[in-house]
Amino acid sequence: MQTASAGVVLEAKNLVKHYKQRAGSFGLKHTTIKALDDVSIVLKQGSTLAVVGESGSGKSTLARCLLQLLPFESGEVLFHGQSLTELDSASLRKARKSLQMVFQDPFASLNPRMRVGEIVGEGLVIHGLGNASERLKKVQQMLERVGLNADDVKKYPHQFSGGQRQRIGIARALVLEPEVVVWDEPVSALDVSVQAQILLLLKALQKEMKLSYIFITHDLRVVRHIADDIAVMNKGKIVEQGMVEAIYQSPKQDYTRDLLKAIPGQK
Repeated sequence: MQTASAGVVLEAKNLVKHYKQRAGSFGLKHTTIKALDDVSIVLKQGSTLAVVGESGSGKSTLARCLLQLLPFESGEVLFHGQSLTELDSASLRKARKSLQMVFQDPFASLNPRMRVGEIVGEGLVIHGLGNASERLKKVQQMLERVGLNADDVKKYPHQFSGGQRQRIGIARALVLEPEVVVWDEPVSALDVSVQAQILLLLKALQKEMKLSYIFITHDLRVVRHIADDIAVMNKGKIVEQGMVEAIYQSPKQDYTRDLLKAIPGQK
């Protein structure tokens, strides 16, 4: 068993993930796409690591591999120094309670046929936490923490705006009291004014609940407001990483400089 580096909660080492894609006139040939090509990252306790890059750079694949939602060809993911691929099913299930993900689309990620109370409380049921009344109380408290009302447990997702639906998704992830949350483009589908509200909420919840974040985004405008460290991805590789301010002030790679220039108002 490996030991965790001091202050490191989650670490990926040399991750490789391939996709097979049909090619040719009749789709008879196959090409291999390297979605992750020897990717290594480190998430420090209580901090936010932003993983940035254009569409197709591999960042969402990385997010899913980190949480064992996708298999990968080689490499390992360590949670507090323990390789997740070496865990048996019971231990992995326990670890997953501490590793949660919030998805990009607040409309597609919520089951329209379930009430909000069921959506937010589903993880508590799956992990066998509390009885029905205890779960309801916890769900209501979590809804209030993310800026919604306790009575919202009775409503359905279609009764909420996009920003409110994303708050429901946040409550669903945080009700399990995880240590790490992976945010996959959590504000990209929202209006700019709503984005700012959600980012402020995420920062407040991180401090209040002592959370560590991996923040997946293509939008460098939001990174400066949310992240401590940044990893820049291009074509399945990490091409540059370091502290946010250092990379904003002095990017070493042309690709990073181009991403920064694409920010509205930047020269």
